[in-house]
Amino acid sequence: MKKFLCVIFGCFISHFHYAQSSKNTGSCYDLNEVLKVEPTPLYKPHLDASKSFGVKLLKDTKTIQKYINSGKFHKIKKTGKGYRVQKLNYSRAYMVSKAKTTLEKMGARFSKETKGHTFTVSSITRTLEDQCRLRRVNSNASLGISSHNYGNSFDISYVRFNDVLKYNPKMEIALEKVLKYYANAGRIYYIKERQQSCYHITVRNY
Repeated sequence: MKKFLCVIFGCFISHFHYAQSSKNTGSCYDLNEVLKVEPTPLYKPHLDASKSFGVKLLKDTKTIQKYINSGKFHKIKKTGKGYRVQKLNYSRAYMVSKAKTTLEKMGARFSKETKGHTFTVSSITRTLEDQCRLRRVNSNASLGISSHNYGNSFDISYVRFNDVLKYNPKMEIALEKVLKYYANAGRIYYIKERQQSCYHITVRNY
């Protein structure tokens, strides 16, 4: 019983410390803990590419608004040739100019390859606070820094085409063909995220 109470007390202290840390920073995350998480070798090129745009880590709405006001971030339209942006609950429809242009070109190429079909963008730019909120409903969300935190990454669903949630192997093959084209041209990195049913794309500063 004594041992059990010690464990409970230890958990309480740990939770209290995290709560106090978050309270002190005025956020739902501990920046020191976030920065400690090492990226995987597969993901590191995405972060390196993100940092090359001169955008500082997006912590909250205030920091992202600064880049919008300065003209560094550009609004992503909900619909474009070859793509649609789904309702974004945990990210913002803004990116750096080169990422916006690349998304639009990818959409146009996909439309041409598929004779007018569209893919779905499921996530765009996130602040650390957005990421923290996402982690509350999705335990697979990144614990560390994400390339979404710099305004040059977005996700494309591989199970939603033409606004229809349904596995479509023909459309997925066409999408991956487009991704490979831009990856081989040195313009993007991409990873297939099976748990999220999407491709994570990071635009390089080419």
